[in-house]
Amino acid sequence: MKAMILAAGKGTRVRPITYNIPKPMIPILEKPVMEFLVELLRQHGFDQIMVNVSHLAREIENYFRDGQRFGVQLGYSFEGYIDEKGTLVGEALGSAGGIRRIQDFHPFFDDTFVVLCGDALIDLDLSAAVKWHRQKGALATVILKPVPKDQVSSYGVVSTDEEGRIQAFQEKPPVEEAISTDINTGIYIFEPEIVDYIPSGQKYDIGGELFPKLVEMGAPFYGLSMDFQWVDIGKVPDYWRAMCGVLQGDIRNVPIPGKCVAPGVYTGLNVAVNWDKVDIQGPVFIGGMTKIEDGAKIIGPAAIGPNCQICSGATVERSVIFEYSRLGPGIRLMDKLVFGRYCVDKTGATIDVQAAALDWLITDARHTRPTPPPAEGKAIAELLNGEPEEGFSG
Repeated sequence: MKAMILAAGKGTRVRPITYNIPKPMIPILEKPVMEFLVELLRQHGFDQIMVNVSHLAREIENYFRDGQRFGVQLGYSFEGYIDEKGTLVGEALGSAGGIRRIQDFHPFFDDTFVVLCGDALIDLDLSAAVKWHRQKGALATVILKPVPKDQVSSYGVVSTDEEGRIQAFQEKPPVEEAISTDINTGIYIFEPEIVDYIPSGQKYDIGGELFPKLVEMGAPFYGLSMDFQWVDIGKVPDYWRAMCGVLQGDIRNVPIPGKCVAPGVYTGLNVAVNWDKVDIQGPVFIGGMTKIEDGAKIIGPAAIGPNCQICSGATVERSVIFEYSRLGPGIRLMDKLVFGRYCVDKTGATIDVQAAALDWLITDARHTRPTPPPAEGKAIAELLNGEPEEGFSG
């Protein structure tokens, strides 16, 4: 069976992570979110998967290759071009435009197929969803999920009749104006004929353009509301919550890797820690070849990536630290995400630690020695060391 993963977007709402990593490659405890999707598809018999790529395409292609080691076949549809300097320039065609490009190149979708957005963790019974879609004789089916009414303004809302036919869409409506509490999860089931409704060679969106057209035409277009776990990582706060949920065991099918060395504490290979000289309270994951110096304190839920160094007296609480990060002596991080040169609050507010002269507090662990603290950097450091300005509160 055939499927498609949408992976061409720039992931602007997950910056700064997506400056260097395409959104589908964002790690959930060292495993890209797209890998969970590939595994789900394989479990339900979808073993021929096309992926549209554009932004940082090579990162995705170099990791997944032809899909052999994941038990599937993977192909890539690049949206963009190579400029005169030999640089890949992405020009995404939109979610629907990407489908049409694949089919225009050579007919690939020849039976019922599934389309998944590459930025969510799901445990959906795809087999049951496809069966329902076929029983309805649908051209297109959107998988819906009910959410509390006070959350509808963050999503695309869908209204259906008693038979499940989609009647209307609302994009992020005010709570008082919402016509439903069922939201679009970005999981779609299509028949090959759907391509006939997508214009060729132009940018075209599934939710904003294709679906309203299907409603207007009165096409056999359905919404199926299902009870399943759907964890979106489309924005920095979403990712922060997802990581906390994984560490706390609230997200199904995402086990904590490594070795359990203490209640709620897991480590990768060759972690350097004197356990009797640190204060580590789970749930915590520590990646391989990471050093936790004496006197450090880590309070979960927290994840420390591989090849990191947490210096003496540093405190990490409810935070996510990406690989090759060095946290200087005495630094105190609460509700933060450290990625390369950036420190991000759980709300998404960002500090560029290099531009702010904070390299002496947060830097790349591969540097031979930290830069000593400049006098002008000390006031800014209060943002990280316990007396932060509004927007960076612990």
